[in-house]
Amino acid sequence: MDLRALLREIYDFPKEGIVFLDITPLLGDGKAFHHAVDMMAARFADANPTKIVAAEARGFIFGAALAYKMRIGFVPVRKPGKLPYKTQSVTYDLEYGTDTLCMHEDAVLRGEKVLVVDDLLATGGTLKGVLKLVETFGAEIAGVGVLVELDFLNGKDSLNGYSVQSVVHVGTPDKKPSCA
Repeated sequence: MDLRALLREIYDFPKEGIVFLDITPLLGDGKAFHHAVDMMAARFADANPTKIVAAEARGFIFGAALAYKMRIGFVPVRKPGKLPYKTQSVTYDLEYGTDTLCMHEDAVLRGEKVLVVDDLLATGGTLKGVLKLVETFGAEIAGVGVLVELDFLNGKDSLNGYSVQSVVHVGTPDKKPSCA
């Protein structure tokens, strides 16, 4: 199934010079969404995580679906002021600014095996922030998974040696991308 064909390029969003890859057409296609989640789950079948951690908002879509499929817990990572209990936070760089994410202080335990999931890996800022937050709690990173990786931005180089399992690889916008 050609999942890349269901991703829409939006030019100059959220600011001029950025090509935003919109996943909503893929999400709207039930067979494609099911296939994408199954592919992500298959890549981590032997990782034996106990929880999936994902950042808002699009990361929640794949993180929650994978947690359900793998029958493990799901931990939401949110922007400041969105979680009701005590939190730890991390501020990180994005390709077009900075942001802060928070996680409940009791969401993961020391030594717990955690799978970190997001919809897309661009420059790596968000994933790097989530990884740092999970490491703060002493949890073990069982893996990192994304639906789409923008290979030309080399975001995985910023992830402190963690390997990334990606379902769709995208070259430069003018090159034909591939599904892995």
